[in-house]
Amino acid sequence: MSNSHNLLRLNVGFLINQTVGASRDFTFDVPDIYLEPDLDLGNLNGTARVSRTAQGLLVQVKMHATLHTECVRCLTEFEQALAIDFTELYAFSRKSTTDSDLILPENAHINLAPLVREYMLLDIPIKPLCTPDCKGLCPTCGENLNEIQCGHQPETIDPRLAVLKSLLSKDNEA
Repeated sequence: MSNSHNLLRLNVGFLINQTVGASRDFTFDVPDIYLEPDLDLGNLNGTARVSRTAQGLLVQVKMHATLHTECVRCLTEFEQALAIDFTELYAFSRKSTTDSDLILPENAHINLAPLVREYMLLDIPIKPLCTPDCKGLCPTCGENLNEIQCGHQPETIDPRLAVLKSLLSKDNEA
């Protein structure tokens, strides 16, 4: 895994003295990247457009990546596609900052790694699925129902009789 130390760092000093409206596009195509402290991504690609405004440098980022993860239903490992699209302002002074409170560093090197990490983490589904129609695991034998049909049938109980079943289980415990 490549460390993000330099891969997502942009030298934007030349834009500071440009006129308002000047911009530059930066492209990214990184096979593997580690965003500290805990995010390994594959196939990170996209663009970052940096534009000069009166208040600072506006950074517009569109990126795609993959994350090696596990399906919550069948526990199969797969590559989850992630996509981010965000805009942030790196202000020239404290009075021009936005809610993000980003200030353009004195050396004019913007490190996008923390922002990319944050937005990628927000794009990870709470319950990742290998496919939308994943069948999961058999509750009886644990086989992956996407690969084989084990023959176990889910137990169906008439909802009107469910109360009786709970009474039977209480009698067995006593």
